[in-house]
Formats: sequence, C-alpha cells, structure tokens
Amino acid sequence: MKLDSHQHFWRYEAAQYPWIPAGSALQRDWLPADLAALHAPMGFGGSIAVQARQSLTESRWLLDLAEADPRIFGVVGWVDLQAQNVEEQLAPLAARPKFVGVRHVVQDEPDDHFMLRPNFLRGIGKLKQFDLTYDLLIYPKQLPAAIEVVRRFPEQPFVLDHIAKPLIREGKLSPWKEQVYELASHPNVLCKISGMVTEANHDGWRPADFRPYLEVVLAAFGPDRLMYGSDWPVCLLAASYQQVFELAVDHVVKVARWDAAAQVKFLGGNCGRFYLGH
Repeated sequence: MKLDSHQHFWRYEAAQYPWIPAGSALQRDWLPADLAALHAPMGFGGSIAVQARQSLTESRWLLDLAEADPRIFGVVGWVDLQAQNVEEQLAPLAARPKFVGVRHVVQDEPDDHFMLRPNFLRGIGKLKQFDLTYDLLIYPKQLPAAIEVVRRFPEQPFVLDHIAKPLIREGKLSPWKEQVYELASHPNVLCKISGMVTEANHDGWRPADFRPYLEVVLAAFGPDRLMYGSDWPVCLLAASYQQVFELAVDHVVKVARWDAAAQVKFLGGNCGRFYLGH
C-alpha cells in the first residue's frame, strides 16, 4: 500500500499559523477530503498527519480527524517535551492508537543546540516507554545537535524530515552532505524525502536542482530507511502534489534504478514499519 509519510491538515486562523505566507494558497482550510481527492487517482491508501502548530489542542484535533477517517493511519503530534509533566501530556495521547509520534519545531528555535538542553533531552527520553517515534524538523545548522541526540538515544526511533532542508536555492552541499552521512551512520534514524521544493526557487526550480541532494540521501540511508512524503499542502507554495511525487519517484526509478521491492519500501513499506510497526 502506498502511504504518504508527511502531510498536514488545518482549519486556517492567521493567529494560529503565523508561518503561513500572506496571500498564499495555504491561507484556507486544508482537510482530509482535499487530500483524498489527490490520493485516490494516484493509488495512495493513506497518510501520516503531522503537526503544523505547537499545541496540545491541535494534537487532539488531528487524532479526532484520524479516528474518523481510516485513510489517516497515524498522527505525529506535539507535546511540550521540556515540561516537567511531559509524561502526563504524553499518556492520554499515547492511549489513542493512532498517536504514533512527536515533533517539535526545532528549526524555529534560535539556539542551534536547543535539542541538547537537559529538559528537552529528558523529554526525548520519555518517548520510548510510550512506543513513540520522533520527527527531526531541523535546518542544516542544527544537524550537529541532532547527531548528538540520536547518539545518546540509540533505542529511540528517529526520522529526519525534509532531508534537513539543505540550501537548494544556493546549490550548497557542504557541510550538510557530510553531516547527513554522519546522522545516517546511526541505524535508529530514517529519512523522509519530502519538503524539498520549498527549499528551492519556488518559481523556477528544475528536477536537476535536487539531484545532488537526492544522491546523498539515497547513498546515506539506502532503500530500507527512506520514505516518501509530500509535505502537502505546504508543497503547494512551489509545486503541485503530482509534481512533488514525480520528482521523488522519477529519481528513485529512473536515476537510482531501484528495483520493485525497494520502490515498495520507499512508497509505504518503510513508513508503515516505522510509524505503525508493520
């Protein structure tokens, strides 16, 4: 079954989503029926819904959506991992079977070493007891801290979102390339091929712009630790859902020449294993 490992839903309120650009296509409600209309003709069976604002209210709302819609296989939500009562926040969410992981918007933290703060590390350390994954949403400058975190928690499953948002517009590879290889040396880390188009020139990107970055993550993580994610509807700032899908799949099939078994892993198998345990 094809699974989209990374997409978002929201009921748009400007105050709740300050990161959404003014005048963009994102300034509206984006709900499960909108995604289903795209997924059905492409043969997707469902997706993982990921938090888009740092709120327990949103985490509960996403779970409500998921419990009402079998196409939403899991929810990666938010809790305050730095809070002293983090276990009290996690317990009621983890009691709902579709709550599969946690994400903090580390990319917006001004401290590049935010993830190494003692309270945050304490929170990460609580996830395993609830059988939860952690999504790494970071910029390249935060990769050194992420590498240290995954080293400290070898039993905790992590996944790197958006290939760590390299500087595709500028065509810059280092030190991102070397640090991605170092992150991938830890077997508890997977990677989503997602979120690339919004790091490129929104109005003039070409498939060739992404090839150096795709070559790195394919070599670093291999077919057993990569998963497709659309980052819909955020991707609409730079590309259609179809374009995002074709960009990833064309590279895997036509350039890397992955066989059918590897393609199945990339388009759903690894996502199901990581988030759903099957």
